[in-house]
Amino acid sequence: MIRIVPHMLLESRYSIRCSVGSQSDVSDTLSWIPSHTLTEGMTDPAAGTTAVVHEPSSEFIESTNVAAFMRQHDIGDYDELIERTTTEGSGKDERGVEWFWDELVDYLGLEFYEPYETVRENSDGPQFTDWYPGGELNIAHNVVDRHAALDNERRNNVATIWEGEDGEVREITYHELHRQSNQVANALEQRGIGTGDTVGLYMPMVPEVVSILYGCFKIGAIAVPIFSGFGVEATATRIADSECSVLFTGDGFLRRGSAVSLKEAADEAIEQAGYVEQTIVFDRLGSSDPGSDRTIPWADDRDEWWHDAIASQDDDYETNSLDSSQESMLLYSSGTTGKPKGIVHTHAGALTQAAKELHFGFDLQPSDRFFWVSDIGWMMGPWTMIGVHTFGGTMFMYEGAPDHPEPDRFWEMIDRHKLTQFGISPTAIRALRKHGNEWLDGHDLSSLRLLGSTGEPWDEESWHWFYEHVGGGDTPIINISGGTEIMGCFLMPMPTQPLKPGTLGGPGLGMAIDIVDEAGVSVADNHERGYLVARDSCPSMTKSLWSGDDRYLEEYWSTFEDLWDHGDWAQQDEDGCWFLHGRADDTLNIAGRKVGPAEIEDALIDHSAVNQAVAVGVPDDTTGTAVVSYVILERGETPSDDLRGDLRELVGVEHGKPFRPREVLFVDDLPKTQSGKIIRRVISSLYQGDEPGDLSSLENPEALESIKTAR
Repeated sequence: MIRIVPHMLLESRYSIRCSVGSQSDVSDTLSWIPSHTLTEGMTDPAAGTTAVVHEPSSEFIESTNVAAFMRQHDIGDYDELIERTTTEGSGKDERGVEWFWDELVDYLGLEFYEPYETVRENSDGPQFTDWYPGGELNIAHNVVDRHAALDNERRNNVATIWEGEDGEVREITYHELHRQSNQVANALEQRGIGTGDTVGLYMPMVPEVVSILYGCFKIGAIAVPIFSGFGVEATATRIADSECSVLFTGDGFLRRGSAVSLKEAADEAIEQAGYVEQTIVFDRLGSSDPGSDRTIPWADDRDEWWHDAIASQDDDYETNSLDSSQESMLLYSSGTTGKPKGIVHTHAGALTQAAKELHFGFDLQPSDRFFWVSDIGWMMGPWTMIGVHTFGGTMFMYEGAPDHPEPDRFWEMIDRHKLTQFGISPTAIRALRKHGNEWLDGHDLSSLRLLGSTGEPWDEESWHWFYEHVGGGDTPIINISGGTEIMGCFLMPMPTQPLKPGTLGGPGLGMAIDIVDEAGVSVADNHERGYLVARDSCPSMTKSLWSGDDRYLEEYWSTFEDLWDHGDWAQQDEDGCWFLHGRADDTLNIAGRKVGPAEIEDALIDHSAVNQAVAVGVPDDTTGTAVVSYVILERGETPSDDLRGDLRELVGVEHGKPFRPREVLFVDDLPKTQSGKIIRRVISSLYQGDEPGDLSSLENPEALESIKTAR
């Protein structure tokens, strides 16, 4: 086991271990580390990749929140930190899952109206753990009420900075957020909404979504965020499943300089789904102005403008004290693998997880300005809001496209607003990288303290570009992986750790994570690839699915006994570095040998002409399954048969001849979800001439035509 100890810390108690790796051409400093033995058909993600690219300075390490936690609890190094926070134990043992989640409440200053009786009750097993039983709290109190109190110095601090695609900027203080959240709560109660009722948020990404979310929390209603880019079918599915009687929406929003209608789609979804009795419409595009030439559909007996329904309400409201297990949000999975799942989160779970990850993983400081590219309809939206606002911090929101009016829109906003944390998907970085380095010229990105990413595996070239050109070569990339099901991360590096390209860190604090084989036996220390599982629950783990316990147990707990199967391939290298290899259900079984699509894709992206790639499996008479690859080229590159041959040969050299793509097809775009995940099942279906199935999660449906044309 290798430990990296910065020379200035030799007398310190904090030796820092590396956490994840991928290939690196930066240095061969640690090239003497031997490779581990591979099983048949397995590629070595760490071959030639032993070099650490990012090493934090001793000054930075000592300044971090996680180092302060370690000092307070006399924790000597990263290994001990993970052992103390993720192993079995009780709250009295100064170790283990229970100890950590108990200690976290006081350490982060999270406030309960009524103290909990015990950390958890899990007599029914990890599947149905009751966290903080007997306790009462409310997310809204922790994220807005206490900061807006008359005697709190954060009262007039900026809670949210918003920028519209047209350049409009608005800043909302905690005092203003508190008043508007109270008005939302009063409006909902006036409409008969109470604790346990569902409220839909099919909203443009405007500051008011924060007030709506917190207003729902205040009265104990269950917020149901719905991605603003969804069409009628996807929106109707979520309305019908959640049975919400009140829906917040807007007239529309701006995207690439054009107005996108939202109200029309909302009306059609309501007609299809039913249930919605009252709609509150936010005016983003000026449709309510008597002089406007914009017309939107309107139902006088159901629809109200925001300024009539909300702004007229009393701005005083006493936030409800709720049971720890009271539902706070119903978040829907993207639906890339079937019917979207309604994932149920609680007040205690959502609060503790988001606060923990922002404080430790992203080292949130009082003066920080945090920006994660997301929509309210995806987990990262509420995660950002709750995590940042728990500490009275400032979050940044952006409405529009990343490349409008020019490809430097993000770099310009980071410079102008002096943003300190910036999170984005690898797919988005690949697309921005394709525009060229010149778009970063003239933009001062030195305010960035940490970078973030999630959603899919990195290719090494794009990781390096993000690290070197956006982060300046000294800003850590906190690459995280978890999901909507846990409102957070199973894997997350600490900012104090050295990083290899593609780093996912080890287990998140308080997350009892392992890698197992098909029999459920741990293979993490053997450095074998296996299934990513959780051996224990955490407060933010979905308490079930909205559709019932049967599907919940089948989806997550049926593969192994008392183990949560997350569905990802994972591997730990000899340095303790964790990797993900894509979804286990995406595995390609070719001539009896298995490989993950992400591994084929990584080989293709290694070619200098390739910007993005996807590999899918299709039926083959000889091998059972064959690989078909779709490739997006770098700017200035031209498709050719010679290039096809080079790409096939490259995969063959790295993975063996059976894995060479049967076809390499050149396209301009790939179908993705808003969170940046490429939807392989749709691509495979289109290649085979089958119906693609549910397309509700698509962010760019126009990409389907490119796939069809290539075929």
